[in-house]
Amino acid sequence: MAKLNPYLNFDGTAEKAFTFYKSVFGGEFVGEIHKMGNAPGTENLSDEEKNRVMHIALPIGGDLLMASDIVPSFGQNLTVGNNNYVSVFPDSREDAERIFKGLSEGGNVEMPLEDQFWGDYFGSFQDQFGVHWMINYNEEYTK
Repeated sequence: MAKLNPYLNFDGTAEKAFTFYKSVFGGEFVGEIHKMGNAPGTENLSDEEKNRVMHIALPIGGDLLMASDIVPSFGQNLTVGNNNYVSVFPDSREDAERIFKGLSEGGNVEMPLEDQFWGDYFGSFQDQFGVHWMINYNEEYTK
């Protein structure tokens, strides 16, 4: 079966965001943090753009959360919107609370983490980096 892993784009804050995510989820980055300045054809980038992240990956459970920064001088633009969410399914109610509290710090809560009418313990928010998250715990999912 194919596996899906979310890939996020940032405008110069990928490393800061992933350092924050690592503080919440734990673990270590997969490989190094690849920078734009190490790629062929980037010699004419500004120092700031050379220091942007070309690729970063953090294992979360059996999945990978991955990201990169855009490069404005390549004509790339980032529009932060609510069309993408990272949906996390923790192993326990306590872990759901820990992750929700950690990731929503400095962000904007859309739905508080509460028992929902459909039977799940669910909440959603936009974090301080503009990424939208859903935390969804249901004991049936962990069996």
